[in-house]
Amino acid sequence: MLEEFKQFVVKNALFEKGDKTLITVSGGRDSVVLCELFYKAKLQFGIAHCNFQLRGKEANDDELFASKLAAKYKIGFFSKRFKTKLYAEENKLSIQQAARVLRYDWFEEVRQKNGFDFIATAHHKDDELETFFINIVRGTGIAGLHGILPKRGKIIRPLLFADRVEIDNFVKKNKLKFREDSSNASDKYLRNKIRHKVLPLFEELNPAFRNTLSEEIARLSDVEKVYNHFIEVNKKQILKDNSISISALKKSPFASVLLYEVLKNYQFNSDVAQEVFSSLDSESGKQFFSSAYRVVKDRNNLIITKRTLVKEEEVFAVSRSIKSISVPAKLEFSKVKKFTHFKIPKNNKIACLDFEKLTFPLKIRKWKEGDFFYPLGMSKKKKLSDFFIDMKLSIPEKENTWLLCSGKEIVYVLGKRIDERYKVGKETKSIYLVRCIDENV
Repeated sequence: MLEEFKQFVVKNALFEKGDKTLITVSGGRDSVVLCELFYKAKLQFGIAHCNFQLRGKEANDDELFASKLAAKYKIGFFSKRFKTKLYAEENKLSIQQAARVLRYDWFEEVRQKNGFDFIATAHHKDDELETFFINIVRGTGIAGLHGILPKRGKIIRPLLFADRVEIDNFVKKNKLKFREDSSNASDKYLRNKIRHKVLPLFEELNPAFRNTLSEEIARLSDVEKVYNHFIEVNKKQILKDNSISISALKKSPFASVLLYEVLKNYQFNSDVAQEVFSSLDSESGKQFFSSAYRVVKDRNNLIITKRTLVKEEEVFAVSRSIKSISVPAKLEFSKVKKFTHFKIPKNNKIACLDFEKLTFPLKIRKWKEGDFFYPLGMSKKKKLSDFFIDMKLSIPEKENTWLLCSGKEIVYVLGKRIDERYKVGKETKSIYLVRCIDENV
């Protein structure tokens, strides 16, 4: 088994000879075997143990056992007790989810603080088979069918080459002591139900089922690589700057799948992705939300933006002496005397206003329904909502629009148009220049 272990490490490039590995040890046979393999292979390692304080004295005895195991190998030992139930309640997680978050966050903290290169877990071949079924039950898509990966970032699984029978034989041969977790016998956990009930049923149909499934998982892993390559190549055809081209998307024979693969990176689930797909031929303006992002159906694109709460009442003052601001947008202000040959730039990012007509402090605020102004070149007022329609602005662009106001009147829709009443004319003595440096305005 030792030679198989060494070959597996090399084949999957899990780590280099001189690397230090932090092994996560529960006290069970799997983690004990992993420690023994590292010791026999003369590799550098330390032990990390989590006490989730869920099994009373049994959990404390596990912690004591792990500390004695580290002492046996004369290596570093790290342990921590967690208030798992409280954390689960506060974060609305199941006990299993809470324990997973707590342990992996802490493992990474220990790794970084103590100079370890990798974190090793004792997942083995049977765990991989059980995880396959768990993912089918929960519905994880193709990503859940490749089994447990030998290496993912700083997490490595050097025991995936061995099944439970091989591990038991190694324990007996080397007379290793370990702790038996009483919860492993309970079928209230999904993994245990699969282990005790589902897999034995399949083995009745096919005695070699475990080997067969392992081979199928390996094939699915290769299929996933092909699938991901296809997705990445096609993403580049439809996605640019968080905007999905609807026309380009429709050209794909797998448009629905491609859209989902793009949107899942923005925390959208498959149901919402399907709703977005069904809206491709609908009118503009529809919005769809994930926990952190929003998709807006525009004329030609699906625009993805972060969800933000817009405070319409927020107002920023600009006094006479201010030369520049960076919030809510990057702006520069200056005052110049009008001279005969002064030419007004033909650039909506630069506003030239009649200084004498302005009332300070000026105010910068978000637009709201009912706002109107007199667009440059027009003698009649126009609602901002109609102005935005004429400019074919998307919903995110409208929401990101700020107004520069003098008193209650809009003098400049930032980056877009000044008000006719405040333009530079023959009677103008001084010009107030406002430059929009922010590209998003």
